[in-house]
Amino acid sequence: MRKLFVIGMAVLLLFSCGNNQNAEQLVEANKLEFDVQKLPKKSMLNSKAKAILDTWPEFNELDVAFDALYSVENNEELILLIDQLTEKQNALTVSTYPEAFDIPQVKSRQKVLKTYILKVKATLEYRKDPIEPTIDMVTAFNGMRNQFNVVVNSTLDTKMILDE
Repeated sequence: MRKLFVIGMAVLLLFSCGNNQNAEQLVEANKLEFDVQKLPKKSMLNSKAKAILDTWPEFNELDVAFDALYSVENNEELILLIDQLTEKQNALTVSTYPEAFDIPQVKSRQKVLKTYILKVKATLEYRKDPIEPTIDMVTAFNGMRNQFNVVVNSTLDTKMILDE
């Protein structure tokens, strides 16, 4: 009986020592720093698109909130910023689009951006490294900005093509 008790205590001691390593790994995961230097820069808007977007306050609020991404220093700040970006993106969805940008191409780019914002949020909730999904989110935002440039620069009349 004593031998069984000693063996049980030894096994219990071995398993309890293994839990300390997992706790240390969790602490290290919580201390992940967010490196802004790895993010791609925002794409530029041409003057025609900028003039139209200046009349769209919901997009301007999203753009300003997105600029704050480049000043984030740690995961806690990123969590707060992602919540703010989610709110701004939802406000943009229900807002009145400028006539030039009230087209499916722009709305689909906005849905892609929303998907990547939610992907970053999920990554942060599972306490994983958020750099890769954040890069994807910036790329999706740049794609939406580039779509504004394409729409403004396009001289093709789609109504004429569809009517034929």
